[in-house]
Amino acid sequence: MLDTWTLLIIDDCAADRKIYRRYLLKDPHQSYQILEADCAEEGLALCQKVRCDVILLDFCLPDMSGLELFDQMQREIFETSIPVIMLTGRGDEEIAVQAMKRGALDYLVKHHLTQDVLQLAVRNAIKQSCLQAQLSKTQERQRLIATTALRIRQSLNLEQILNTAVAEVQQLLKCDRVMVYQFAPDIDGKIVASSVESYRTVALCDRIGAGKEAGEQREERGKLITHSPPCTQQSAPLPLVPNPQSSIPYIYELGLCNCVSLKEQFNTKANLVVPINLSNNGNPTPKLWGLLIAHHNSGERQWQTDDAEMLNEVSVQLAIAIQQAELLAQTQAALAKEKQLNAFKSQIITTVSHEYRTPLTSILAAASTLVKHSQQLDESKQQRFLGIIEQKARYMSKLVDNMLLVNQFELEKPQFKPILIDLLQFFADLIEQERETAGDRHELIFQITGNNQGFWGDRGLLQQIFINLISNAIKYSPDGGTVEFHLIGKESEVIFYIKDQGIGIPIADQENLFQSFSRGSNVDTIPGTGLGLAIAKGCVELHGGNITLSSEVGQGTKVTVSLPKVFPLDQISPSST
Repeated sequence: MLDTWTLLIIDDCAADRKIYRRYLLKDPHQSYQILEADCAEEGLALCQKVRCDVILLDFCLPDMSGLELFDQMQREIFETSIPVIMLTGRGDEEIAVQAMKRGALDYLVKHHLTQDVLQLAVRNAIKQSCLQAQLSKTQERQRLIATTALRIRQSLNLEQILNTAVAEVQQLLKCDRVMVYQFAPDIDGKIVASSVESYRTVALCDRIGAGKEAGEQREERGKLITHSPPCTQQSAPLPLVPNPQSSIPYIYELGLCNCVSLKEQFNTKANLVVPINLSNNGNPTPKLWGLLIAHHNSGERQWQTDDAEMLNEVSVQLAIAIQQAELLAQTQAALAKEKQLNAFKSQIITTVSHEYRTPLTSILAAASTLVKHSQQLDESKQQRFLGIIEQKARYMSKLVDNMLLVNQFELEKPQFKPILIDLLQFFADLIEQERETAGDRHELIFQITGNNQGFWGDRGLLQQIFINLISNAIKYSPDGGTVEFHLIGKESEVIFYIKDQGIGIPIADQENLFQSFSRGSNVDTIPGTGLGLAIAKGCVELHGGNITLSSEVGQGTKVTVSLPKVFPLDQISPSST
């Protein structure tokens, strides 16, 4: 089937117009829709209403000359060059030169005009116009690609690069909207750049499963040819050399869903979609990061192959920009982590040197006294000095354990090994141990309510939570008093809280207390490292639980922990099972 071209004849001679029409309609190589005007005014009005592919313009018109009309059309109508063939009854070279200078594509003398000459002149005009349009589009496409590549080299601001690209592509394609859509880990995603303000999360893959199956389908999507007609999963690749007359209707499927994904989600009549594929660490199958989408709403749109190729080229440049931005983000994150670890190590050294000095001095003094004066000391005094050595050594050992555990939390999570735990027996044993070391000034109360059966947790981590919280409650109650431990069992979780009557914590200090090395400003000379709550919080989070604190200066502190009875198995790393 031949393409139909719109041709306008502006000539005041009806007989001549009839001849031109007859000649052109006999052309076996082209099909024409022919419009006619017998004066400049009527021709100008038709040009304003109808987009013509070629104009046959008579030099002599009743209301103005053909050259004057040509000048007026170029000023008022022609956004792009429309080929004009000038016709005259005289073979005047001066007229021909003036017409060609103004941009006329050809000049024909009526008396020498034959069917073959007119057909060839019009076909050449159409061909040259198509080539010129294709050249302009190619130049504009190259400019866009060069601009995008330049911005990538000049800037690592991904948001700026994406927003510039969609605006440029929309202008080049002359469509209603261009967007960059990024997939999220859960297969849904969001619009991260749009040439028209319309940012929202969009589910493109409602019918694709989650978990392993979703991951496999995501990989499979990356392998699909991107230019698919509706309701299909297969398509042929685009030709290497674009044909301006070939079109691609409604490219939007990509195998994402069953023909509803983009067209219905965005309520558009035509979509052109290409993937944004990132290199995948040497893997031949690329990683599908997102989509570059062109939408057209205002009327039917037949996408051309060079539209798709241009969009593909832009997607390649965007993939480079995205990978550069991701690499920069990873580098910055690594530097920030390194800086954080260096500060943490420095804090450890400072804390250890400070916290070790006092107990070590006490141990040395007690040991020296025993060595030098053991014969003069009765058994009770010897036992007191030995008790000091044991107490301070335990403190230093606990300090080392805390440092190692916090270091694990900073570098990588400790292994989580859940087992079925009898909470009543577990906490009862720990309470008895604390009662032996707490002394007479503190009264430990253990209260139990609800169903505490069926709890799965890590014994070591759970013990860390309890010991750090109970030791804090005792330590920061220097005047003694009651320390309460309440265990509350519910259907799917257990809650326990430790409440003391100690010095309390100022409100200004409470926000940062779960961070390493943070202590209340009112601790005075009470020893401590500020690691207990940080360790407790890390252990609670490994159980998938939550920890909160409420306190008032002089009234005491209450720390509440809630833990699920059964931790989701898919969140336990393989190394911890």
